[in-house]
Amino acid sequence: MIRKLFGTDGIRGRANQEPMTAETALAVAMAAAGLFRRGEHRHRVVIGKDTRLSGYLLEPALTAGFIAKGMDVILLGPLPTPAVAMLTRSLRADLGVMISASHNPYQDNGIKLFGPDGSKLSDELERQIEKRMIEGSKDDHAPAEALGRASRLDDSIGRYVEYVKATFPNGLRLDGLKIVVDCANGAAYKVAPEVLWELGAEVIPIAVHPDGRNINDRCGATHPELMQEAVLLHQADVGIALDGDADRLIMADENGQRINGDQLMALIAQSWAKAGRLKNNAIVATVMSNLGLERFLKSQNIALYRTPVGDRYVVEGMRAQNCNVGGEQSGHIVLSDYSTTGDALIAALQVLAVIREQNRKASKVCNLFKPLPQFLSNVKASAEILDRPTIRAAIKNAENKLNGSGRILIRQSGTEPLIRVMAEGDDEKLVQSLVSEIATAIKDEAA
Repeated sequence: MIRKLFGTDGIRGRANQEPMTAETALAVAMAAAGLFRRGEHRHRVVIGKDTRLSGYLLEPALTAGFIAKGMDVILLGPLPTPAVAMLTRSLRADLGVMISASHNPYQDNGIKLFGPDGSKLSDELERQIEKRMIEGSKDDHAPAEALGRASRLDDSIGRYVEYVKATFPNGLRLDGLKIVVDCANGAAYKVAPEVLWELGAEVIPIAVHPDGRNINDRCGATHPELMQEAVLLHQADVGIALDGDADRLIMADENGQRINGDQLMALIAQSWAKAGRLKNNAIVATVMSNLGLERFLKSQNIALYRTPVGDRYVVEGMRAQNCNVGGEQSGHIVLSDYSTTGDALIAALQVLAVIREQNRKASKVCNLFKPLPQFLSNVKASAEILDRPTIRAAIKNAENKLNGSGRILIRQSGTEPLIRVMAEGDDEKLVQSLVSEIATAIKDEAA
């Protein structure tokens, strides 16, 4: 069976339109409950959400579905995705649910599911859920006396705050650091400033007034300009920008210069390697991470394993290669010593720990390599076009021109009918022209 409902990061779509309707949310909950209701114990599911208006639509529908199948529901309220993963494990739940569309605008929403270990579900489990939804069954509805109950975990924020603080090195504090934190009017609007303040920082919180419609609206990790400007305005030491569900991180130094996921991974990998903490002396990143990162890691005798784009593939790669550091250029950073998924706050604390330990400016600590020029072009076309002789010839010709001084990556978008053409290398003009040549060839062929 081919998955149609689940994408690379759960289910996502326009709120109150299929598949993000109350009816589908109810069906997902009932199908997932049927799959995860194993054994004779009292079954439990935790549900968290970000600050989107449509969370009020989807949360009760999911709750009803689980209760109908005899599962107790613990409502966490607005909380980051990694907090839901952590609390799924901590509360010994059978299933965890996060209602969020991550960095998308408020009109969208999504449903992410976590297994009992706090990990995102495998493709196979998602297929089984879809199969149950299609087939439908009322045979396993709970009898009236065995219906589930719903309750709210009042200290969910406090539990997560304490968990995140415990990942910061013992004996180290953030006193004397002025930090701007942009919470994207999203799930971390309470917890992020609280964590930083309790560790001693002077905190300048921005985008911390969600109204249901302003999540990711010209703020957060996908619009870090607001955070960068605030760093300069307040003469802060460092800036932190999270996305709507706080699993993505972009930072800025004291000059307001952006620090992306590749630089952050380089810093954490180097720090952990020196401390003897870097498993297998390697990290995992996607095919989009800059070649400059790969060259820097090689100079540090650290291996880099690449995966397809998507944090779930990063996590799978980390398991396969026995690594405890992985992530994406976009800022999803997974530190498996602490979390089963990307956790922007925990990653930020690891970076802040190095800044504090070295007692140097963020600009001196966080820029470990010079990124190679990288260009990307999106062309509207189907995947089959890449097998045509003219396109293969264009790609081969471009690779010959690079002559080993860079790399070319052609891939199909996982969410849109687009071919993404990326190239990077030492010669900026050459790289840019090669991207243009391949993109033009694809456009001409698709015409």
